[in-house]
Amino acid sequence: MSLKTRLRAPEILVAPGVYDGLSAHVAAQSGAEAVYLSGASLAYTRFGGPDLGLVGMSEVAEAVAAIRDRVEVPVIVDADTGFGNALNVQRTVRTFERAGANAIQLEDQTLPKRCGHLDGKTLVPTGEMTGKIRAALDARTSEETLIIARTDAIAVEGFEAALARAHAYAEAGADMLFVEALRDQDQMRRAVAELGPRCPLMVNMVEGGKTPAADAAELQALGFDLVIFPGGAVRAIARTLQEYYASLMTHGTNAPFAARMFDFKGLNALIGTPEILARGDSYGDDQ
Repeated sequence: MSLKTRLRAPEILVAPGVYDGLSAHVAAQSGAEAVYLSGASLAYTRFGGPDLGLVGMSEVAEAVAAIRDRVEVPVIVDADTGFGNALNVQRTVRTFERAGANAIQLEDQTLPKRCGHLDGKTLVPTGEMTGKIRAALDARTSEETLIIARTDAIAVEGFEAALARAHAYAEAGADMLFVEALRDQDQMRRAVAELGPRCPLMVNMVEGGKTPAADAAELQALGFDLVIFPGGAVRAIARTLQEYYASLMTHGTNAPFAARMFDFKGLNALIGTPEILARGDSYGDDQ
């Protein structure tokens, strides 16, 4: 089932955040129907730094290709601002689509952009963003590749302006809308009521962020079609790494932490090493 078809189902789609082949593999093994390649999570894990627009297009494309090589589920990709103007957006869309993206999310921030739940953002004019959306639609080779339009206007221009921008982005042809950092349930309900009839809606759950926490069932009842949990895995892993390294440096051994980690055999079972080796052997000279 394509992502486009799945989004027409009445049940909300939950897309956990991933950042590499291992995280995508484990998410898919756990039952995820789609995964979300988070630009923030890529910045956190690959560079150990904040989400401030410092990750480049080629670095994201490399991650998309690695994830696509490992999982078959749809991959939704955070493309930030498209990494430049409308022509850059077209190159980004072509590159990500070839790498295996099923949906590409573009936002209306200026460069350098910031995480949607940080303060101090600035926006491009609405007309510039609608031009980027049209450019993205022209660049994709398949209508099954969805273009998601995100607006960060709530933090800069207010909620009413965010709705106006979202309407303009839908008019430009966006396949899905994403009003980032909704402040409360009233804003969430209004966004769904005003924008839901136009196209599917995406919502973002960030632990400690500006949008009130809600589970998938609550968000489905509100009328959202897709919910992402982009950085949850990294926050969990960072906490585990902190505790693991502290234990190792304190005890000089992994023994006290052994119950909380895979051993060599367990990790190889998780990633399918025996099956991959068997597949390689099937191409041997004696076959």
